Amino acid sequence: MEDCIFCRIASGEIPSDIVLEDGRFVAFHDLHPVAPVHVLIIPREHISSLSEIHQWQGCQGHHLLEFIAQVAQQLNVDKTGYRALTNTGPDAGQEIQHLHFHLLAGENLGDVR
Repeated sequence: MEDCIFCRIASGEIPSDIVLEDGRFVAFHDLHPVAPVHVLIIPREHISSLSEIHQWQGCQGHHLLEFIAQVAQQLNVDKTGYRALTNTGPDAGQEIQHLHFHLLAGENLGDVR
């Protein structure tokens, strides 16, 4: 989708501070971090949210989880801990209609309630 900011980042049209990328996914630093480490992980393919994951063929979801773990390792937070979360839909606060995970780390993130 040409008007999707994450599609434009994934294609390289909009520069970003990339942490890790491969043929399927891109991880880059969030412009407005809420933790010392705050990285966004997106698929290159446009998919609106986790609710649309059924559109993926094969093991793409598994590959996404593996990629998130690789990003945590790249950032050296895999041993101390990190949070990987996605917001799905307006009630959850999803602002950009492109599946993305937030990887948060670098401090004690406390309990999620």
